Amino acid sequence: MKNHKEVVGIDVSKKTIDAYCYQSQVHKEFINDVSGYKSLIKWVLKVGTSNEVFYCFENTGYYSLKLALYFDSQEIVYVEESPIKIKRSSGVVKEKTDRIDACLIARYGWLYREELKPSTVKSNSQLELGRLLALRDQLVRNNAGLKGTLKEMKVLLNSPTTDVGCISLKRSIDYLTKQVNSIESRIKEIVSENVSMKKNYELLTSLKGVGKVVASQLIYHTGNFTRFDSWRAFSSYCGTAPFEHRSGTSIHRRKQCHYLGDRKMKSLLSMASVSAIQHDSELRLYYKRKLAEGKDKMVAVNNVRNKIIARAFAVVKRGTPYVVLQQHAA
Repeated sequence: MKNHKEVVGIDVSKKTIDAYCYQSQVHKEFINDVSGYKSLIKWVLKVGTSNEVFYCFENTGYYSLKLALYFDSQEIVYVEESPIKIKRSSGVVKEKTDRIDACLIARYGWLYREELKPSTVKSNSQLELGRLLALRDQLVRNNAGLKGTLKEMKVLLNSPTTDVGCISLKRSIDYLTKQVNSIESRIKEIVSENVSMKKNYELLTSLKGVGKVVASQLIYHTGNFTRFDSWRAFSSYCGTAPFEHRSGTSIHRRKQCHYLGDRKMKSLLSMASVSAIQHDSELRLYYKRKLAEGKDKMVAVNNVRNKIIARAFAVVKRGTPYVVLQQHAA
């Protein structure tokens, strides 16, 4: 991005987008739809100081996805950055408006233009996979809440089988269960339709502790293992990579995981590690060895999480299923 002479910072909201040209120092608001995007491009070409321009905006989910899809279809260079990175680079900001946010985003793009790389939109199958996984997670949580309510009501009532509230809850639980099963079937179809996804899915499920949900989430978050160069980079993304924390001679703490990370992926890896400890003899011995070394239980679990990530990247790179070595030992 270092060859570009202008950057346009865009603050994306539900109905509008605010654009700010960093070099021209001009601002304008547009509608967050295709007609607004077309007006944005024309305006930038009119007021910009150079035709060598790229656009920078925060990843705000569905709101920014429409803009990213349009830029990608028009082959326009853009950078979709994490909001936390832009916020941390802005310093102390006492006032907040959409115009100021757009200005700060443009400033970030200009200052870090030599380090930034153009963003790309995921494939349609990847986008649908992400939407379905998020929806499934929401339905499962709602279903768990209804099951908890039903369990409490059964304790309080003398005849829960004839109670209208219990009957209604049971119907809702059954309906949500059917919806979850339907979503899981569609997820399986998406994975099966793509040769690369299907192969990686089969390789991942060969690992103990990695089921269909964890495997699908790994495929989505890693961009089918094209987004990260190594398992250590993905571990840092999930928030399971330990980092040093020391300064001078007085501050010297043990390595800790940073609180910033993908919490959903970290939670899934935690459940996968607990299952792997129970069913994988190698990881069970590894976990016990870490405890015998005096490490805390959560530290040992985190070591198992990283082992699972390393194995996942290894089987995909190697292209062969995981084989438990101990069963072949003499």
